[in-house]
Amino acid sequence: MADIAHEAGFRKNHKLRDALLQHKALSRQGFSERLFGLLFSGLVYPQIWEDPDVDMEAMGPLENLSIVTIASGGCNMLAYLARSPKRIDVVDLNPHHVALNRLKLAAFRHLPSHGDVVRKFGMAGLRSNSKSFDLFIAPHLDPVTRAYWQKRSLLGRRRVGTFDRNIYRTGLLGRFIGAGHLIARLHGVDLNEMVKANSLREQRQFFDCQIAPLFDKPLIRWITSRKSSLFGLGIPPQQYDELASLAADGSIAPVLRQRLEKLACHFPLRENYFAWQAFARRYPNANEGSLPTYLKAENYHAIRANTDRVAVHHASFTEILRQKPSASVDRYVLLDAQDWMTEEQLDALWSEITRTAAHGARVIFRTAAERSVIDGKLAPALLDRWAYLDVRSQELTLQDRSAIYGGFHIYTLKD
Repeated sequence: MADIAHEAGFRKNHKLRDALLQHKALSRQGFSERLFGLLFSGLVYPQIWEDPDVDMEAMGPLENLSIVTIASGGCNMLAYLARSPKRIDVVDLNPHHVALNRLKLAAFRHLPSHGDVVRKFGMAGLRSNSKSFDLFIAPHLDPVTRAYWQKRSLLGRRRVGTFDRNIYRTGLLGRFIGAGHLIARLHGVDLNEMVKANSLREQRQFFDCQIAPLFDKPLIRWITSRKSSLFGLGIPPQQYDELASLAADGSIAPVLRQRLEKLACHFPLRENYFAWQAFARRYPNANEGSLPTYLKAENYHAIRANTDRVAVHHASFTEILRQKPSASVDRYVLLDAQDWMTEEQLDALWSEITRTAAHGARVIFRTAAERSVIDGKLAPALLDRWAYLDVRSQELTLQDRSAIYGGFHIYTLKD
């Protein structure tokens, strides 16, 4: 738990450094990895960008099952709690994500009502949010997490004060989205106008007339041709290369256009809070659309009752699995972490997954490109232990409302 205190930067976060660095410091690739690491050492994802409803469709019933998942913004972990699993181990190499996950769990345990939780995580511009932290949450946090949220900036603002304003405009991703809005404005497009669309037809019209032409602008093509420009999306150099492999000219502008088109046009705005974060930089109000799964009223009591089933660790996925008995885990949620990994790291991870997998275990993950990242990279002896659900993976890729990934993948342990 004390690892949360190591905020001085990437150099002190040895776990993240060891996961990212694959090339020498003075090489071009090594420089990109270190630059990404510096940016990634702060808060990256105030909100997770993987659709929890797709996750739960893929995992099936979760009651009394053991899950290991990567934390990120913590939204999915909380959504899974509504299905009453036996235990969730949440892991992350980023101590800021660890602190955020622990805060969210404490909020569900100790805030007085569902409305207070929604005000905390679903609404912006409420000064009462930091007051509710002081009254109901802070006394129940471990000392390191409490100190994290009470830490003051050079301007004297407490970190927890971001909930009084809009936490979703902070973090690496929040600032990246803000920069995207600014660049669109420079080209005469107000992306906030998208959320005024009242139908899929109007969403399509706005995208085709206002957003799509931006990807042909020289500035945007120049920006998207550089790896560092997309670090704000949490895309490391290795993942950028996967995306670039899909484009004939090496620019990923066409790939990003396709992904944004899915986000903007394939799902009604009332049903897609990911689109609200991208275009309005907030969640919809009650009369505008639905909130994330973990903030819905029908899930509140189950989540609150099950928060003691979660343990949050500042550790790697492989590290946590090494501590578990054989055949003890039912579901594994890897997000897109494998896109970062070397073949040696993949083999080490899947060796532990295979050892700890219980009968009927499933692994789910996403990839920047369409194909499964372990196909052709994982040692055949390990890959042969798992069956790939090809058709179901393709079906759920189409249903993923966040739209930023090329593929969603499901593997099940063979009998």
